[in-house]
Amino acid sequence: MAEMFEIKEKEERLILVGVSTQDGDDTEESMDELEELAKTAGAVTVAKVIQNRENAHPGTYIGKGKIEEVKNLLAELDATGVVCDDELSPAQLKNLEDALSAKVMDRTILILDIFAQHATTKEGKIQVELAQLKYRSTRLVGMRNSMSRLGGGIGTRGPGEKKLEVDRRLLRDRISQLNHELAEVKRNRETSRGLRNKGTIPIISIVGYTNAGKSTLLNLLTDAGVIEENKLFATLDPTTRNLVLPSGQQVLLTDTVGFIRKLPHHLIEAFRSTLEEAKFADIILHVVDSSNPAADKHMHVVYETLNNLGVKDKTIVTAFNKQDLVEGDLVMKDFKADKIIKISAKENQGISELLNILEEILRERKILIEKIFHYNDAGKIQIIRKYGQLLEEEYQADGIYIKAYLPRDVFNSL
Repeated sequence: MAEMFEIKEKEERLILVGVSTQDGDDTEESMDELEELAKTAGAVTVAKVIQNRENAHPGTYIGKGKIEEVKNLLAELDATGVVCDDELSPAQLKNLEDALSAKVMDRTILILDIFAQHATTKEGKIQVELAQLKYRSTRLVGMRNSMSRLGGGIGTRGPGEKKLEVDRRLLRDRISQLNHELAEVKRNRETSRGLRNKGTIPIISIVGYTNAGKSTLLNLLTDAGVIEENKLFATLDPTTRNLVLPSGQQVLLTDTVGFIRKLPHHLIEAFRSTLEEAKFADIILHVVDSSNPAADKHMHVVYETLNNLGVKDKTIVTAFNKQDLVEGDLVMKDFKADKIIKISAKENQGISELLNILEEILRERKILIEKIFHYNDAGKIQIIRKYGQLLEEEYQADGIYIKAYLPRDVFNSL
């Protein structure tokens, strides 16, 4: 009998390199996050090196002494590559590779690689490939050396991989074709969004830092079956699900891709149409991992990203999630939120209170009607049931008595 051989991709062993430009900055936290990103991409971190200097070295990101230190570590720890915590310029990438004689990546390559692994829908794949190609088109020379150093692995995955060695003209053509496809997808998204808005079903958009527990919450509320993993960017493609609130009112819950510090601008551009779901929401449900020591900084990144996307003047409910992991009585504040609540999506804690808060906000935007509808107007009552909150319904001799809360536009149309 023939023997079976299992072929496994060689595990990548990475050294992480960062530059701290001032005391008390968030370089340490950013490096911890980079380690998480490496883990999500399927690599192991074998060392972390931080250099304190006024600015990153314009030619090689880190100085000569640190380059020697990293070079020695590469040999000692049998590392396969280096990841820098910032986006490198094409010159920095090439020079650092030449100095280290090893594969060098930056934070952006790592994030793009994770996105390439996790994109499942057509739109997600187009968005990732577009971001990859835009990033690579400015770095063709440096990247070519990197790819020849290592056959595959992190930074070479995803739809953009096979187009790496093509010249700039073909790259430009491909980018323009993808932009065209993305515009088409965006048009379809806007059409379906228009239909949703026409239906006047309120939309609640879930936003938050990556790994805050958005998918767990969405699954708990709507049985959506979205991947839940304790990893950064486990979910990538936006999911919209129907949720029926305790009063019977229907709302649409939309999940968005998680935010992260130093989110590459190529990605924000490529994923703009997905991220902009929040722009059209009636309520923003901001999920925060309250067990994370950097929760305040994460909240700042979320608000900064929303601001960049032009999401303003929205009612915000902040849910401080993962309370089951919080030790002691932690005081959490969010001055930008209209309402805050402590929950644990995993343990189903505080969820009914959260639904009551959402209901209360929606009710404040409604008009109370008390009216007797003729039996011929049964269709109108159906509309009230679907879009409003029915409080009383009584069959009388001259028609059906209705007491209900209705959204203003539904009230006007009736």
